[in-house]
Amino acid sequence: MLDQEKQSLKEARRLEKRAVEEAERLAREHERRKANLAREQAIEEAQKEREIKRAEKRAAEEIEQSAREQARRKANLAREQAIVEAQEARKLKAKKQTRE
Repeated sequence: MLDQEKQSLKEARRLEKRAVEEAERLAREHERRKANLAREQAIEEAQKEREIKRAEKRAAEEIEQSAREQARRKANLAREQAIVEAQEARKLKAKKQTRE
C-alpha cells in the first residue's frame, strides 16, 4: 500500500506541476497576444498619422498649385490686355497720322 500511496502522491505532484506549467504557458501566450496587439495598434496609428500628414501636404500643394495657376492666368490676361491696348493705341496713332 505504501508504494501505491507514493505513486499517487507522485502522480498528484506531476499533475499539479503540469497545471502550473499550463497556467504559466497560458499567461505567457496572453502577454504575447497583448504585446502583438499593442504593436499592431502602434503601427496602425503611425500609418494613420502618416496618411494624415500626406493628405495635409497634398492639400497644401493643391492650394499652392491653384494659386500659381490663378497668378499665371492673371498675368496672361494682363499681357493680353496690354497687347490689345497697344494695338488700339497704334490704330489711333495711325488714324491720327492719316488725318494729318
